[in-house]
Amino acid sequence: MRYTELEQYREEDFIQRHIGPDAGNSAAMLDMLGFSSLDQMTHAILPETIQMSAELDVCAPASEASLLAIMKEFAAQNRPLKSLIGQGYYGTVIPPVLQRNILENPAWYTAYTPYQPEISQGRLEALLNFQTMICDLTAFDMANASLLDEATAAAEAMAVARRVSKSKSEVFFVDKNCHAQVIEVVKTRAEPLGWQVVVGDLQTDLAAGEYFGVLLAYPGTDGQIPGLAEPIKAIKQAGSFVIMACDLLSLAMLVPPGELGADMAIGSAQRFGVPMGYGGPHAAFMATTEAHKRMLPGRIIGVSIDKQGMAAYRLSLQTREQHIRREKATSNICTAQALLAIMASMYAVWHGPEGLRRIATRVHRLAAIGAAGLSEAGFATSDKFFDTIFIQTDAASAICQRAIKAGFNFRQTEGGITLSFDETCDADTVRAVWQIFDVEADFAKIDAQIDALPEDQTLPNAWMRRSAYLTHPVFQLYRSETEMMRYLRRLSDRDLALDRTMIPLGSCTMKLNAAAEMMPVTWPEFADMHPFCPADQAQGYIAMIDQLKNWLCEITGYDAISMQPNSGAQGEYAGLLAIRSYLKSRGEENRTICLIAASAHGTNPASAQMAGMQVVVVACDEDGNIDLADLQEKIAAHKENLAAMMVTYPSTHGVFEKEITKICDWVHAAGGQVYLDGANLNAQVGLAQPGRYGADVSHLNLHKTFCIPHGGGGPGMGPIGVGAHLAPFLPHHLQAPASQQEESARNTDARTGQIAAAPFGSPLILPISYAYIRMMGSAGLRKASQLAILNANYIAHQLADDYSVLYAGEGGNVAHEVILDIRPLKGAAGIDAEDIAKRLMDYGFHAPTMSFPVAGTLMIEPTESESRAELDRFIQAMKSIRAEIRQIETGVWPATDNPLVNAPHTASMVMAQEWDHPYDRHLAGMPDARAGSDKYWPPVARIDNVFGDRNLVCTCPPLSEYAEVAE
Repeated sequence: MRYTELEQYREEDFIQRHIGPDAGNSAAMLDMLGFSSLDQMTHAILPETIQMSAELDVCAPASEASLLAIMKEFAAQNRPLKSLIGQGYYGTVIPPVLQRNILENPAWYTAYTPYQPEISQGRLEALLNFQTMICDLTAFDMANASLLDEATAAAEAMAVARRVSKSKSEVFFVDKNCHAQVIEVVKTRAEPLGWQVVVGDLQTDLAAGEYFGVLLAYPGTDGQIPGLAEPIKAIKQAGSFVIMACDLLSLAMLVPPGELGADMAIGSAQRFGVPMGYGGPHAAFMATTEAHKRMLPGRIIGVSIDKQGMAAYRLSLQTREQHIRREKATSNICTAQALLAIMASMYAVWHGPEGLRRIATRVHRLAAIGAAGLSEAGFATSDKFFDTIFIQTDAASAICQRAIKAGFNFRQTEGGITLSFDETCDADTVRAVWQIFDVEADFAKIDAQIDALPEDQTLPNAWMRRSAYLTHPVFQLYRSETEMMRYLRRLSDRDLALDRTMIPLGSCTMKLNAAAEMMPVTWPEFADMHPFCPADQAQGYIAMIDQLKNWLCEITGYDAISMQPNSGAQGEYAGLLAIRSYLKSRGEENRTICLIAASAHGTNPASAQMAGMQVVVVACDEDGNIDLADLQEKIAAHKENLAAMMVTYPSTHGVFEKEITKICDWVHAAGGQVYLDGANLNAQVGLAQPGRYGADVSHLNLHKTFCIPHGGGGPGMGPIGVGAHLAPFLPHHLQAPASQQEESARNTDARTGQIAAAPFGSPLILPISYAYIRMMGSAGLRKASQLAILNANYIAHQLADDYSVLYAGEGGNVAHEVILDIRPLKGAAGIDAEDIAKRLMDYGFHAPTMSFPVAGTLMIEPTESESRAELDRFIQAMKSIRAEIRQIETGVWPATDNPLVNAPHTASMVMAQEWDHPYDRHLAGMPDARAGSDKYWPPVARIDNVFGDRNLVCTCPPLSEYAEVAE
């Protein structure tokens, strides 16, 4: 083999490491399906009208070594200075025990959203710790298990306020001292819903009007801490819902919002051990009183009991409210920032209350020492602050430039400079700040002052926190790294993640998250960048993002991409806002009708409602396709007011609808735009381009198709691709680098508002998608799509004799997922989809998607990453379960006592002294004899969901649960 051939082999090697079936297995599987090649299969399954006429032109494949060298080049172009910019983003120290055992551990980052709680107990406990931490620090009764970012949390809180408030006002007041990005996102959310946002001064403007809600900053973006107890009392007496945007670390020192009388607290947990990452991902929080528990958006972890009466964790209440309320939902939140919430919660577990207080006190003292030195030198500075000081000066620009030369980023604000101290700061930081300001001071005293300065030097004693927090044993027990390491291992052992087994969830694309893709995420050149640093310090990020945007445009056929949406649902929202802005620019504000198929994901109608659109549902026919006759009727009825149609392709039912181009043409002819949900793009990359076959806008789930891991329910990214006519209406961001400002920023009347806190959403995880595309190359991406389709059809073919495949396209083939109809088994044996899902746990598998998009079904998506051996193991498990069901059908086992209705079986169940079931213990716990010592034991039995909702507990369980550990 010649050198060039060796080099080519090495560069293409990653493709086969990502794709499960090798050439021999692929050929055998194709033969079973009646195809001679992948291309023949592709041409048979995809409608001819959408197939690409030319090959994808992205890049040649790269090996892991080449990829990492490329990423090093990008990293070298970034300059992570010590940023004292603050504004919601702070330097933090990631405890190595958490970095290695959580952030860099596939047992945590490859886990799926905990919709199957019996095999998610580890991540659920970690998220319950997060909720408990937030409740304790804010002094509220309830908290959710994280939101996307602080700005989104503020917008969500505003929606809660409107729903809860008895005021008839449609005006929301925002303290002008909130962070700029928070104000902008709140404005964006309010406008389509007809709410007015007033930004003003708390002391002088608040009393001038009536408001359904008020958002207060605590502390403010300039660092000042106002006295809020009396203003809050007055605001509530006026009938307004009071929300406080809090700095979480400051609450270790300051009187918490719950004790000040507020109704809700929001903020970011970023500085609890999560790197800035040029803006995200970070876990935001929302906490409130017991009275408003059913109004919280997002996910809430609760405590229930299992079938054996043991305590067990689960998702509670309205954790997917958009699936229930659809267009009446007040939130489209689907993805949380679970992995980052877990990091933040374990930061609190690791440090405990004393550690948090020590960190907060030290940060405050550094700020106080810095301010004192500046004040003594003649500068006017803040008087009441936690970690952020304002320095009045006419030479702000020159001082900021001098700071950059010294290795620091300062924030220039109106009339001076604002500096935020953080956990990474020390005495040398204070010395450097004084030197930059030309302050002459006694540097020798700084170290002593850090330890000796009274806490209340700059704060009134009445403002200092006196109440206890983090009192639960989980925040007391793990101070040695040995114990912390073991605690994290115990939790991960309770979970079933992708590092153990295939997760065959339809529409969720749980594919390989390769190690080489993940490695750059923790490099300091990517992790330690402030989102609002000067653009010339982030040239590596910007170059990488530009290249990624170009690739995504080529892959999708769109003309422009916005990276701002930091979840798929936010991508939907941004795309619909772009359509709305486009129509507004044409004088067509009357177009507000959005057609949505009955089978659509629940976030679709929720997003349309949030974008100010009225949802009209289009029926599906008996084959699961959009009912063309009903669509024509709906278009005709709403032609003059049609804004958009939202479609999912391949369809939510798992087939390539052959009339998709016709559907797009009909909508366009009526003056509407086509929003194509990108959740199922994994079946199209390299095969079809939505922007070329008729769609106007799509969101792209980078956490599905492009390998960003799910992390137990987040992070996610949902950038949107648009046609050229919509490009001027992509979301703008006031603080984006000038080179990245969308054209819309120059047209303030028509532009789409800011929808995320940071300009690029969650850029720290973008290197993952970049790396995936770069290592796969054009040919590898196409092959991945083909193998995803092949694997799904292989499963459908192998299970066809045992289960009914609900939907198939022409020729009896499916797309990249298959729906099995379990409903006939309910009548024949009393077995439903949930019983099969739970029994699969005994076989060591995560369940497929249950009862979506059709109740009583299982949707399976194997992805291209699973080998034939793993597919066969799953197929055999499903066949074995079908054989067990036949035992019920024939009366061998009663419908009320059999391995399915009793599943999953825990080790304690199987080892119990008494066994009075009509099937043996071995079958119960070891149905797959091949599992042997690799057997996964679910930690809890089937969980009682009704008990959990009736007896809602959303903070850590009682102390008795920890007695054994404490001893």
